[in-house]
Amino acid sequence: MIAITTLLDKRSSDRVSEIIEQLEKKFGLHGVKITPYPHITLLTAETPDLEELKQYLEQSCITMQKFTIRTTGLGIFPGPTPVVYIPALRTNALNELHDNLHRDVSEMSSEMGVYYNPNLWLPHISLALGDTTPEILGPILTYLCQINFNWEITIDNLTILQKCGDFFLKDEEFRFGSRELTY
Repeated sequence: MIAITTLLDKRSSDRVSEIIEQLEKKFGLHGVKITPYPHITLLTAETPDLEELKQYLEQSCITMQKFTIRTTGLGIFPGPTPVVYIPALRTNALNELHDNLHRDVSEMSSEMGVYYNPNLWLPHISLALGDTTPEILGPILTYLCQINFNWEITIDNLTILQKCGDFFLKDEEFRFGSRELTY
């Protein structure tokens, strides 16, 4: 299973990385680091022909223009190991990108992640996952409530992440308006 994501711009990525470092220092949380790049996941898929997917993403990105989105507040996906995240507000540009990706990638995939269906997808930036507990959630939220999460983020890439051992690592990054690949 691969993930198609958008990596955050440098300023936003630095902000998220600093918060994650503080959560590790103050609460011992490091589970979110299984993906070492701050990002928004657009979808997950099982694609038998990865080269076909890469060609599609490269071609799609050539005509795409960067756009901005906003984040606000905090969110929690509940459970025995709650996920703490920054919600990204859905915009027309973000919805169009996601809808087109979901439609086209589903045609070349044997399986799609159910939570990334356009009717269910909640774009977000994970701050803590995998090693949280309901008991530590209160202190984490008390700490995070001191931070303003009203950010503007530039979306300018599509990036494939693949599971590699215990981590999800960058396979290829496709920049909007460009034929250049970034590894």
